[in-house]
Amino acid sequence: MSPTQRAWHALRNPSRSQAVVAVLLAILGFAAVTQVRSIEADDTYEGRREEDLIEILNGVTGTTDRARREIAQLEQTRRNLETDSNARRAAIEQAEERLETLNILAGLVPVSGPGVRVTITEAETPVRVDRLLDLVQELRTAGAEAIEINDEVRLVAQSSFQEVDGRLEVDGVALDPPYVVEAIGEPNTLEGGVGFPSGPVAALRGEDGADVVIERPAEVVIESVRDLARTDFAEPAQGQ
Repeated sequence: MSPTQRAWHALRNPSRSQAVVAVLLAILGFAAVTQVRSIEADDTYEGRREEDLIEILNGVTGTTDRARREIAQLEQTRRNLETDSNARRAAIEQAEERLETLNILAGLVPVSGPGVRVTITEAETPVRVDRLLDLVQELRTAGAEAIEINDEVRLVAQSSFQEVDGRLEVDGVALDPPYVVEAIGEPNTLEGGVGFPSGPVAALRGEDGADVVIERPAEVVIESVRDLARTDFAEPAQGQ
């Protein structure tokens, strides 16, 4: 058999080893073609001119810069809003605290807290109005935030003391002894403010002969309140 005839015979009747080699060669060829196509697909900028690549790079850089500026602006806006919100919240809290303080000073709300209770029991000589007024003034000077007499009258800056028909009147309310003055504040300071030598307590005991007892309750409760005076002529100005 000639060489040509042997070749044709091998192609028509391949052995097992030849078949395996053929399959491997086919797989290798497919992988090579796939790799080439993948490289061609991924290599997007291959073949571009340098000027084109620079222009593309500048465009990407400009977009990044704009994004960064927008992010910075949004972060600044968020910080401003947080600052405005905090300032508004602080202003509201200050206003509420101020309103609460004014309501207490005006005697419009019940209050409680540490303080002192001064009980004045008359002897044969009635307690003078100016003695009681001195006691109240010294309590205010010592920092009393709220004062009440006989669980009836809430004292404020405009309170008045007078004697009518032998009876003590405070803000038009006639009071009977013993007189119980309760004040809310720092107990040590309040007691020191009225109990110093030649002070109102000493005058009540020495000159009026009254029995004066100063106590420090665990809590002083003042429940009497004042009615808010209604204005007849004044009204808020525009913009207030």
